[in-house]
Amino acid sequence: MRKPKAWGQACPNTACSHYKLIDRGNVKSIATYETQSGKRRIFRCKECGEQFAETRDTVFYDLRTSEEKVMIVLKLLLRKVELSAISFAMGVTEETSLEWLRRASEKADEVNQNLLREVEVTQVELDELWNFVLRKRSPGAAADGESPEESSDGRQWVWVSFAPEYRLLLATHVGPRTFQSALTLIQLTALVVLGVPVFFSDGFSSYLPALLAVYHQLKTFPRTGKPGRPKHPVKEPHPDLVYAQLVKHKSQGRLKGMTRRVVLGAERLAALGLKISTSFVERFNLTLRHALAPLARKSLGFCKDRTQLRRRVTFYQAYYNFARPHQSLRQPLPGVESLDVPRFQPKWQPRTPGMAAGLTDHVWSFRELLTAKFEPLHCQSISG
Repeated sequence: MRKPKAWGQACPNTACSHYKLIDRGNVKSIATYETQSGKRRIFRCKECGEQFAETRDTVFYDLRTSEEKVMIVLKLLLRKVELSAISFAMGVTEETSLEWLRRASEKADEVNQNLLREVEVTQVELDELWNFVLRKRSPGAAADGESPEESSDGRQWVWVSFAPEYRLLLATHVGPRTFQSALTLIQLTALVVLGVPVFFSDGFSSYLPALLAVYHQLKTFPRTGKPGRPKHPVKEPHPDLVYAQLVKHKSQGRLKGMTRRVVLGAERLAALGLKISTSFVERFNLTLRHALAPLARKSLGFCKDRTQLRRRVTFYQAYYNFARPHQSLRQPLPGVESLDVPRFQPKWQPRTPGMAAGLTDHVWSFRELLTAKFEPLHCQSISG
């Protein structure tokens, strides 16, 4: 009996017993059709009879625009081009570009949730980028202290957790500069990493209580037999938690000095031999500002609502981790040390942060990022 061909497709019918199960022999190609992007296939599930196009559950599903044009618009959104300029150059409305961005961010979020899991990291650097949303007022409103949920001058922050050893963007969050935003970032990071890594940040006071809220253990007190209520359990820092701060002292915009201080876990930090630093996450902040137009300084290209900014940051996270090779992660190809290697022969193997962390084995194409399909997480754990 001939083995069923693996199409990389899954039944999209939620009522089907093979829902979202990829290459289980239940999907059969039954027809083809022509589009602006070429020939596409139609599949049928043998279990439930559902028929669907190969672009189902992808960014390109049910679009009348060519895939190439959609990808160009989305690439420009990741290359610091303002939305109005994209609309002018590509001949599409801003609403259309934002709809494609919505689809791409949802697919990127799916990629992040399925691949950014159980990452073994030694240290995590935390930081936040100052930005404007909706309105831009009071340029002198510095990024110090906390800001309310709806700031009157439009201030919002892009929160980032970064793994320097892999150049991996672990988690992002867009919100005000409050304890709740810091807590959200730490919670998102804890869902991605294994164990308790070492945390470095600037001197923002909300990071410490946020870390203690996530990484702690309960200390209980035994009954004494004396009258009165027993003591309530108290939260203590996790014994493996290490947290240190790098506080920069500035005057009139110029750096005057730095103070390194260990807040928790001095002994473990000394044993690991790590230097207190936030240089990698700060360098990534520059990369992010050069990639997304709304984050550019002294510009009118800022987002008019927080949802659009979140979508851009989520989309960029997946692109940065899996489809953008990082020069510092490249490795020499075998045999390139020889003097007989031709001058123009490739000498380096490009690698992405996702490859360095062992989350994928190749550099993703842009189309692959927009069309990736995954099985439900519980099915992945069973098959794994």
